[in-house]
Amino acid sequence: MGAIITLSLLGILILYVGLFKAKNALLPVSILGLLVALGFEVSYWNQTAEPLYKGMVIFDHFSLSFSMLCIGLTILILFLSKEYFKAYSENIAEYYTLIIFSLTGAIIVCSFHNFAMLFIGLEIMSVALYILAGIRRRDKASNEAALKYFLMGAFSTGFLLFGITLMYGATGSFDITVIKQYIVENPTGISPLLYGGILLLLVGLCFKVGAAPFHFWTPDVYDGSPILITSFMSTVVKIASFAGFLKLFSYVLVPLNEFWTPILLTVVIITLLIGNVSALMQTSFKRMMAYSSISHAGYMLFAILSIGPNSASGILAYSAAYGLASIVAFGALILVKRHIGSDQFESFNGLGKKNPWLAFVITVAMLSLAGIPLTAGFIGKFMMFSNVMNDYHTVLLVIAAINAAVGVYYYLRVVVHMYFMKSKNEETLSLPMNYSLVFGLAVLLTIVLGVYPDLILGVF
Repeated sequence: MGAIITLSLLGILILYVGLFKAKNALLPVSILGLLVALGFEVSYWNQTAEPLYKGMVIFDHFSLSFSMLCIGLTILILFLSKEYFKAYSENIAEYYTLIIFSLTGAIIVCSFHNFAMLFIGLEIMSVALYILAGIRRRDKASNEAALKYFLMGAFSTGFLLFGITLMYGATGSFDITVIKQYIVENPTGISPLLYGGILLLLVGLCFKVGAAPFHFWTPDVYDGSPILITSFMSTVVKIASFAGFLKLFSYVLVPLNEFWTPILLTVVIITLLIGNVSALMQTSFKRMMAYSSISHAGYMLFAILSIGPNSASGILAYSAAYGLASIVAFGALILVKRHIGSDQFESFNGLGKKNPWLAFVITVAMLSLAGIPLTAGFIGKFMMFSNVMNDYHTVLLVIAAINAAVGVYYYLRVVVHMYFMKSKNEETLSLPMNYSLVFGLAVLLTIVLGVYPDLILGVF
C-alpha cells in the first residue's frame, strides 16, 4: 500500500513544484518518487500476502511483480520526457502528474482483491489518459484521439460495470474469494446471472487491452496521441490491464473455463489476424506499432486461454519484453520524427550510417518484437506457445505460427530501410544522453532476459 500512497502524494507534490515554477525539478522529483514507490514494492516481497483493508487489495508476488514492472517502465518513459513536453505547453507539471496518477491506477489494477478496486483502478488509469491523449489542443489528430478514447473507454466501462453488477447479483459479494467459493460450492446450481456477468466482463476487459473485435479505438488513439503518451499507453496500461485480466480469470473463473474458453479462443484468432494483416499494410511506423500492439494482445491472451502454472510467469516475461522493445521503438521514433519530420518508414532510410548505435538499438527492439531467439521477445512467445501446446489447441498454434511469420516480415521492414535504403537527408542524427541511457539499459535487459530467462521466469 506504501507504493500507492507514495504515488498519490507524488502526483500532488509535482503539481506544487509546477506551481512554484521549478520546472527543472519536475523530472528528478518524479524519478525519485517512483524509486521510493519501487522500494516499497520490493520491501513487501518477503512478507506474508493477505488481503488488506476489508479484502480490498492484496500484495502477493503476482501483484508486486507486475507493479514493479509498471513502475520500472514508467521510469524509463519519464527519462525520455526531458524537453519533450515543452513543445506543447508551458504547464509541464500537469503531464507528469497525470502520468503518475495513471500509474497509480495501474498498480491498483494489479493488486485488486475486490471488484470495486478493479473498477476504481481502471478508471484512475484511464481518465488521466483521456486528457493526455488530447494534450495537443491545436492538433486535430490529438483531439480525435482523446474523443475516441473517451467514448470507447466510457462504453467499455459500461460493459464492465454491468458485468460486475450481474456477478454481484449472483453471488452477493464483490470479493473475488467469495465469488470463487460460490462457483466451487455450486458446480451445478450456478445462477445464469453469473454467466451473463462473465460475458460482459470479457467484453469490457477486451476493450481495455485492445483485443479484436473491440480494438476499433486502438489505431487512431495510438496514432493521434503524442508519441511519449502512446508509449505509456501501449506498455504500462496494457500490461496492468492484462494483469487484472489474468488474475480474475485464473483465480476466480477457472472452474467455468468450458463456458468462456470457446469465446476467448474466437477473440484470440480474430485479434491475431486483424492485428498482423493490418500492420502489414501500413506505411507509417507509428500505425504499424499500433496495429502490432493488437496482435501482441492476441499472443498475451494465450496465457488466459490456457491457464496453468506457467501462465503468470509467461505473461510477465512477455510483458517485460514487449514493454522494453516498445519503449525503444517509440523513443527512436521521437528522434527520427524530429530529424525528418515524418513517421513513415522512409524516415528511417540510411539510419545505419547516420547513427549506427541508434540503428542497432532499433534492430534489437524489432527482433525482440518479432520473437527472434536470444532476445526477451523470443522467451515471451515461447512461453505463450507452450501454454497453448499444453492444452492441445493445435489449430490456434498453426494460426499463431503463421501470424508470427507475418510479424517478422513487417518488423524487419524497418531494419531494411535503416541499412539498405539511402536517405535524402545525409545529416547526422544526434542522440541525447537521456535517450542513450534508456536505450542502452533496455537493450541490455532485452538480451540478458533472452539469454538468461530464469531471471524472470523463476519469480513465481
